[in-house]
Amino acid sequence: MSNSVSIVIPVRDGRDFIAEAIASALAQGDCVAEVIVIDDGSTDGTPELVAAIADSRVRLVTERAGRSGVSAARNDGAGLARGTWLMFLDADDRLRPGALAALLAQATERAVAVYGDYERIDAEGKNAGRRGVLRGARSKPSGAIAEALLAGNFIVNGGIMIVRRETFAQLGGFDESLRYCEDWHAWARLAIAGEFLYVPAHIMDYRVYGESVMMARPLTEAQYGPAIDKLFADPAVVAAIPAERRAKLRSQAGAHLNAYAIGQAIRARRIGLAVRGMAETLWKHPRHFPRTLLVGGAALAGL
Repeated sequence: MSNSVSIVIPVRDGRDFIAEAIASALAQGDCVAEVIVIDDGSTDGTPELVAAIADSRVRLVTERAGRSGVSAARNDGAGLARGTWLMFLDADDRLRPGALAALLAQATERAVAVYGDYERIDAEGKNAGRRGVLRGARSKPSGAIAEALLAGNFIVNGGIMIVRRETFAQLGGFDESLRYCEDWHAWARLAIAGEFLYVPAHIMDYRVYGESVMMARPLTEAQYGPAIDKLFADPAVVAAIPAERRAKLRSQAGAHLNAYAIGQAIRARRIGLAVRGMAETLWKHPRHFPRTLLVGGAALAGL
């Protein structure tokens, strides 16, 4: 199945949006080998809705031997996949028309991943951001991007990216012991293994609304800290990056995640939480305050 993509969608109680996510995946055309929906214990009728979709490429998995959590669900889907490439699409997001064609057109034999960009939408599917204003001017790294990605997760959402299935499997998939930032941990380890190629295209609509995971509970340092600890102790990272450089990248990663958490608090209209985060950054990490202020301003502007 050369140059084909297996799209993995983990879901729990996602009836409101799962049909739209699947439809957006199937609309990508013949390059879609399959859409693997891993249901993680839904009680709202999601499995029945998915089972009713009349397309042989849709595969629903409900029996999972007691496994739970988004990382386990994604790993289960990846283990069943047959395509050359994997995409991990969240059940409340949707792909743009032609998204996979744009990514596959830039794929090379050396690439372990090809990624693009996203725009935010609200619960009704209406545009809720202004990232497109800067897309043409925004530069994201391409090629050997391991150090850039170790310094902070600029990929943000796996639905904008295809990853080589064989390489992902060799690295062991997502670390199921991590509850937060497990995707960044996986992408950074994957970037140590090979090239990430960037395509300046709108690949996915990222649904941001009050009940979504990232909006309901903005990250704290206690939550993202374990991912930083595991990533910078990873043998592949230690072997690839000198100790002094790792220390600097680790500091940058902490600053990036802190700024991102504050930006998410602003988007969630939790201004008190954002202000406290800004004050704490100014007090504890004054060197990182300008970046945090810039990210906060971008969040206010919808970028």
